[in-house]
Amino acid sequence: MGHKVHPNAFRLGVFRPWEANWFANPKDYTKMLHEDLEMRRAILSRLRNAGIAKIETERSSNAQLTVTIHTAKPGIVIGKGGSSVDQLREDLEKRFGNRVRISIQEIKQPELDAQLVAENIASQIERRISYKRAMKQAILRTMRSGA
Repeated sequence: MGHKVHPNAFRLGVFRPWEANWFANPKDYTKMLHEDLEMRRAILSRLRNAGIAKIETERSSNAQLTVTIHTAKPGIVIGKGGSSVDQLREDLEKRFGNRVRISIQEIKQPELDAQLVAENIASQIERRISYKRAMKQAILRTMRSGA
């Protein structure tokens, strides 16, 4: 019998980059890791309908945290005049005590991102649409967009 390997762990560093880029002392590592996980949960729960595919974090030595949000709907994340992203930045700074810089990357073809396709199918099933119909539509949209 073979051992099961998680596909993301198998590809990390080879085909896919890490989602968190920072180094820490061994005594601070768990604290920073939990901060990263809590920050990701906070962003995902706050921006649930923004089509967020990936959140990347990077810490510099001068206590600055850079967060890159890859989203299909940047207008929802930014808000009117940047008010929503500023409020998010202030909340994260207050919560974690670091200077936070947020950058937003738009996903040009959300139909080709597996995370966004899965969230779309899940939301359709939650709205009580037939799972076969949701799957067929998702496959059709993905194939039409060049997969």
